[in-house]
Amino acid sequence: MSITYTILSFVIALGILITFHEFGHYLIARWNNVKVLRFCVGFGQPIFRKRWGKDQTEWVIAAIPLGGYVKMLDENEGKVAPEDLPRAFNRQPVTRRFAIVAAGPIANFLFAVVLYWLLFILGVSGMKAVLGPVEPETPAAYAKFEAGETIVSIENEAIASWQDARWTLLRYAIDQTANIKIQTINKNGEINWRYLDLSQIDPDKLNENLLAVIGLNSYQPTVEPVIAEVVTGGVGHHVGLMAGDEILAIDSDEIKTWSELVQKIRANPGRMLEIEILRNDRVITFDITPEVTIENGKQVGRIGIAPVINQAEFEELIITISYPPAIAIQKAIVKTWETTVLTLQMLSKMITGDVSWKNISGPISIADYAGQSAQMGLVSYLAFLALISVSIGVLNLLPIPILDGGHLMYYLIEMVKGTPLSDKAVLMGQKIGLAMLLTLMTFAIYNDISRLISG
Repeated sequence: MSITYTILSFVIALGILITFHEFGHYLIARWNNVKVLRFCVGFGQPIFRKRWGKDQTEWVIAAIPLGGYVKMLDENEGKVAPEDLPRAFNRQPVTRRFAIVAAGPIANFLFAVVLYWLLFILGVSGMKAVLGPVEPETPAAYAKFEAGETIVSIENEAIASWQDARWTLLRYAIDQTANIKIQTINKNGEINWRYLDLSQIDPDKLNENLLAVIGLNSYQPTVEPVIAEVVTGGVGHHVGLMAGDEILAIDSDEIKTWSELVQKIRANPGRMLEIEILRNDRVITFDITPEVTIENGKQVGRIGIAPVINQAEFEELIITISYPPAIAIQKAIVKTWETTVLTLQMLSKMITGDVSWKNISGPISIADYAGQSAQMGLVSYLAFLALISVSIGVLNLLPIPILDGGHLMYYLIEMVKGTPLSDKAVLMGQKIGLAMLLTLMTFAIYNDISRLISG
């Protein structure tokens, strides 16, 4: 995946999400007859600007797509003509100001609902929650899960795919719940009840592969180490590998499955390996150096070959779930709510120190996720947009001065005491809020860089 593709996916995602957020502010401001001077997506040097509408609002797209703003007529920011005073933001009742500011985050939540609604209508494909080998001395092993079982419910919530299972288990893992009731069906159609204890899982590992931490693996049909295709121009093509070759060993280590081959290649980027193949009943040996590629911030090896796959066996494991529009909207609202609660739970645990701040992701990680999801297709990209839209909504509602949530906090205080906070108190709050925001951004960027270095 090219850097250009990743950046483009990231910029498009941010542009869409920021536009919806700011349009929430704009729309409620206009409904309350507040004059909007500028609608800006991005910061820094404008690359597009145009005035239109009765109020000649200036519409701007700026070069740095990391935010945006809606500038309204306000006596605190300059002189206002006498005839425009009733339309100044600062002249509005506190309830109207509250609604205008709250509209931005609410727009993000509503956008997430729309995206999830579309996803549930289009249909989300996933792998059935069929268990592969269970890792020893893990919560899954203690719960006596067995390979071949299919998870069908968790605490009476229906489970159709591994995505469902992962999401539901994450919710309970954050609370470190003990003895979750899980229903499975084995190959013979027999129903089993497993009681999974998540109370001892390290909260810092929640952002890792949670299923692996629990000890669960998805079932994978065995794929023989036989080459079906060699990518033209790839490393395998250059050393002479051909379709039909069977990989026997790498550096004298016997290779029995395609997954063993992949693990060996990925673990040795840029290092020469001796690969032994069987071709037309003859054993041939090649020296091959896997190409170094970056994946999820880590260096992995790749040689440009694809396996022979029993497509029918894989298709039996794939399930596509879709709903009629009326049911889909209910599912979308629930999904948005659950995602919001989950985000708040993670934030609260970071504040209390129960979860490491290493779990915060910055723009580099988010850009990487944007590129990966876009590469996987429209459904994955929409799911990414929905998740980030909820995150933006939650972040902006935090009671941090400078953010929308900080302004809402000021307005709540004003409602209680009957008068606005003093300019001095607001200025002090802005300084504190800026310091908090810079600290948060520093953590996020540091974590991004740490992931890249450690990869």
